Parts: sequence; structure tokens; C-alpha cells
Amino acid sequence: MISHETAEQLAFYRKTIDNLDSALLHILAERFRCTEEVGHLKAEQAMSATDSERERRQMDRLRNIADDVGLNHLFVEKLMHLIVGTVVERHREIAAESEELAGPI
Repeated sequence: MISHETAEQLAFYRKTIDNLDSALLHILAERFRCTEEVGHLKAEQAMSATDSERERRQMDRLRNIADDVGLNHLFVEKLMHLIVGTVVERHREIAAESEELAGPI
């Protein structure tokens, strides 16, 4: 059985974690709103859904940030591959939708 003090401390930490999880989701939602706009711009300009050079530079930048804040590189890489992969998939969907709306030439 845990002490009352330990239970209170645990509840405090869990409340903080819950708040941080909410903040993370709000930040991700905003990121995806922005990348949605990028997807529409790329579709309008017939640009590729991927930009390997940008992704490489971004991953290098994020590895440096990971070092600064004490996060594991592998974790950051996996997280960003998931996020970027989701964005690229959506950009391809937007491009396909744009082509359908344009119809035959």
C-alpha cells in the first residue's frame, strides 16, 4: 500500500503528463493544418509530395535539438518518420484529388 503523500505526488505527476499529452495533440493538430496547406500549394504547382533534401535537413536539425533536450535520436527519428510519412501520404491524396478536379486535358 502506498502512502497518502506518494499517492498525491503520483496524482500530481499524472495530471502534468495528461496536460502535456493534450498540448502535444494540439501542437500536432496545428502542424497538420499547416502541412495540409503545403499539400494544396504543392498540388497547385504540380510539385512532388516528397522533398528528400528538406527531410534530411530537418532530421539533422531535429537530432541536434534532441541532443540539446536529452531525447534519444532513435525515438525522434521514429516519431518524425511517422509524422512525415503521414504528411506525404496526405499530400499524395491532395494531389490525386486535384488531378481529379482538373479532369482530362
